[in-house]
Amino acid sequence: MPTEPEIAPVVDAAHAAPFGTADDYRAATERIRGAAAAYYEGTDLAMDDATYDALLARVTATEQAQPGWVVAGSPAQVVAAGGGVVGDVEHSTPMLSLANVFDEEELRAWAARLDRVIGRPAAGYTVEPKIDGMAIAARYVDGRLVQVATRGDGRAGEDVTAQARSVAGLPAELTRPVTVEVRGEVFMTDADFAEANELRTAHGGAPFANPRNAAAGTLRAQDRAYLAPLSFLAYAVHDLPGGEGLTHSAAMAAIAELGVSTTGGSAAGMAVCTTVDELVAAIASLGALRDKLGFDIDGVVIKADSPADRDAAGSSSRAPRWAIAYKFPADTRTSKLLGIDVQVGRTGVITPVAVIQAVQVGGVTVTSATLHNFDDLVRRDVRVGDTVFVRRAGEVIPEITGAKLDERPADAVPFAAPEVCPRCGGEIDRSQKRWRCTQGRACGATESLAYFAARDSMDIEGLGDKVIRALVAAGMVTDPADLYTLDLDAVAQLERMGRTSATKLLANIEGSKKQPLSRVLTGLGVRMTGRSMSRRLARHFGSMDALCAATVEQLQEVEAVGPERAATIAAELADLAPVIAKLTERGINMVEPGVTPYAERSTVVEGAHLPLQKPDGSPMTVVVTGSVPGLTRTEGNEAVERLGGKSSGSVSKRTDLVVVGDGAGSKAAKAEELGLRIMPSDRFAALLAADDAGESPALDDF
Repeated sequence: MPTEPEIAPVVDAAHAAPFGTADDYRAATERIRGAAAAYYEGTDLAMDDATYDALLARVTATEQAQPGWVVAGSPAQVVAAGGGVVGDVEHSTPMLSLANVFDEEELRAWAARLDRVIGRPAAGYTVEPKIDGMAIAARYVDGRLVQVATRGDGRAGEDVTAQARSVAGLPAELTRPVTVEVRGEVFMTDADFAEANELRTAHGGAPFANPRNAAAGTLRAQDRAYLAPLSFLAYAVHDLPGGEGLTHSAAMAAIAELGVSTTGGSAAGMAVCTTVDELVAAIASLGALRDKLGFDIDGVVIKADSPADRDAAGSSSRAPRWAIAYKFPADTRTSKLLGIDVQVGRTGVITPVAVIQAVQVGGVTVTSATLHNFDDLVRRDVRVGDTVFVRRAGEVIPEITGAKLDERPADAVPFAAPEVCPRCGGEIDRSQKRWRCTQGRACGATESLAYFAARDSMDIEGLGDKVIRALVAAGMVTDPADLYTLDLDAVAQLERMGRTSATKLLANIEGSKKQPLSRVLTGLGVRMTGRSMSRRLARHFGSMDALCAATVEQLQEVEAVGPERAATIAAELADLAPVIAKLTERGINMVEPGVTPYAERSTVVEGAHLPLQKPDGSPMTVVVTGSVPGLTRTEGNEAVERLGGKSSGSVSKRTDLVVVGDGAGSKAAKAEELGLRIMPSDRFAALLAADDAGESPALDDF
């Protein structure tokens, strides 16, 4: 039996390893054909893009290394990998596929090859979005749409004229009575996809797995009781009257004047570049827009703009030599569903969350993904043990879009939704798509308030578990902001409280208003953050306003904040916005002491350094071991970061400074062994006091 090939997330033929046996090679070609057939028919997604690309790359590399093994109709040598549905509409000229590159190095190599083929530097390039849809050719006669055909095998495709007449962007009549053929992609926008799934499930069908399959399936369907929305963007034109000698960019502008939607007229636009450096910049710019376009793209298409360059370069049997697809990291992968957790949010919203085997999606390692809501989970019939499709478009939190039903384990059972709130045992309001505990914010209030009041958070002495439970039970508090409006007389009436204890408690609550922003963030319990990350966020942004206004990209400027964590933090802050607003209104400090406001960073004087910053402005790595006079361990770490350093819990060769106090153990010994700089804790306390006094101290003075 052939062995299962190892699949890298993203790889091309130049970096792919050939198969070791002819059997493995032939098995791979069959897998590709099956996946391509499902893809182009729009019935299912049998293989995610990254796996498909990698498998095709290995087949290509094998054929280059072992030409005697090549099978007839190899998917590496035919259009659409041989998976396109062949119809009886013959194309005026073949509709070819595109070769792929995956990084800047490969792009530059392609551009150099193009220059060699045409015998001179290319005159210019265009950069357009590579839309993840279904390629079609639309024929207009005297300005009227008369025929639409799918790509099929590149030579002939299916007639889908009737289904295509309602496609947005593909007008039934042009603005001028010309005879012309337009080629492009039929696809679903994000809004189209949402509407299509509502229609499909309302008519008893299972939700579409992804927009691409939804578009392909809808375009080929002939007997559906509903009409799902589709969109179109043109990327090529043939037989344009007066179009001889036009550049590609000019030809697309002419088509747009006829009323056809084009890639250049989309939210992504078209860039015209003269150098490869400009190409690289344009690709990066379009990649940054990926999650803001409102439709899926899986890369960009680069073309020689000049017709003379295209004619000189020519085409192979499968792809033009004057165009290339630059593929982005795949935003849909497959993974194993390990479990389904039920989470209860701060407002009582109850949500199913998928726990999956770690997988790279869109260049990010993903271990959990949203399942949206219980109704959606039931419709999709996703079960623990399934191989599921994980989608992550741009910086959006990953989602499960469906399961490969043909690979479902025999013992997989449907998910059983909770009968009562899994956190408090209360009733569940199922009247809306988003289920909610009837206790609302009061559900889990005890735990969240205890975390807010903890010593490492707002450090509110006297606000222990028993008092919190009494406050919640009496209906006085449901979120942290309610603590700051407590009535003395009412609190004094609580069991075992009394007026003296109540007065002291309220004084401690009032005193906590002065805690730094980092403590407030810690107390709010933003998911995927802790004490250290809260300090980093506070030190970076300086104020709650700046933090809450930060984009996902700006959040990634903070050390150890990657795309997935940034998206989660942004979503959490948006969810906490009402509580944050109430805390602000009630006088809680929302700034980090000693930090230049984020909006004013550009005005910072060069050369000005905090005591624990290196000459280049980067933070020194500091380990505090043992006790520092007047400080808890958490306060010691906070002090390090307030002085411009980065606190660490372990000593290594990369450590810049070790603060040693009473009770220090093996870390102090290791620091001496490595010859690291050591500072006694009393000197560190003096350094901190000097900084607090505004003396601008230097580390060497202590």
